[in-house]
Amino acid sequence: MEIRADAEISSFSRSLFAAVSYGFASMAMVFINKAVLMQYAYSMTLLTMQQLATTLLIHFGRKMGYTKARGLDMTIAKQLLPLSIFYNANVAFALASLKGVNIPMYIAIKRLTPLAVLIAGCFSGKGRPTPQVALSVILIAAGVLIAALGDFSFDLFGYSMAFVSVFFQTMYLVLVEKSGAEDGLSSVEIMFYNSFLSLPFLMFLIIATGEFPNSLSILFAKSYSFSFLVILILSLVMGITLNFTMFLCTIVNSALTTTIVGVLKGVVSTTLGFFLLGGVQVHALNVTGLVINTAGGVWYSFAKYQQKKSKVVKLVTDVEAHRK
Repeated sequence: MEIRADAEISSFSRSLFAAVSYGFASMAMVFINKAVLMQYAYSMTLLTMQQLATTLLIHFGRKMGYTKARGLDMTIAKQLLPLSIFYNANVAFALASLKGVNIPMYIAIKRLTPLAVLIAGCFSGKGRPTPQVALSVILIAAGVLIAALGDFSFDLFGYSMAFVSVFFQTMYLVLVEKSGAEDGLSSVEIMFYNSFLSLPFLMFLIIATGEFPNSLSILFAKSYSFSFLVILILSLVMGITLNFTMFLCTIVNSALTTTIVGVLKGVVSTTLGFFLLGGVQVHALNVTGLVINTAGGVWYSFAKYQQKKSKVVKLVTDVEAHRK
């Protein structure tokens, strides 16, 4: 018991770094992707480029000795195939929603992920949430509904894409946590498998949706714009960074911690979203709903922190009792 308590204390710094890194990368990625999609509407092609860049970076990094990630193992690849499918479905629907939904509403809808994670946890035998957690999640959902009623730029297709993205993100986070724990894979290795396995699926999608080859010709035409090239390269770099930090945070902490970090960074993103990249038409219902949604997110995070803190206190008490 004493060794276990010491291990928990020593891992705090790594857990904090993973959570803060993911929060920053996640916040930056929303704005960068929105900026790219305002000039380049081919979301599937953008996602394909991000995954290809990730695959090549890890592959050559391993060849040059910069990472100790193991090579491709087809047995592991088959096990992680569902993870890759859910991840790409999540990002694909999220990018599609960003084309029609403003950033504050997009973040508000994505805050429903903790609700979906908790529901998935109940079905997987993790038990029922505490009253505070349950009430905070209800507040988040109520905020989304009220904000949507006051959204002048309401886009049914965009909203639908965002809700579907929440479902796939939930399944993806649960699978990442399970895969990292059971298979003993590092965050870099899971990221490599995820990116590599996604490429055939994404290639099929950009052809099936009609993006290819028009998306490439427009990409080459826009490559003469320095400002576009800068945000495109930033998008590719941040895509790699977000993948890594998300896997790291989920493995080092948990799927639930990753969603909590997402909720907290959403407070800053929502505020900035009112003014950046086109902004939002302000309406009393919309602002009220977003405030309620944000308050629910903060309450949820506080409730989960208190829950985790009580477990640590119990552990320390057990250690003291053991010493006596």
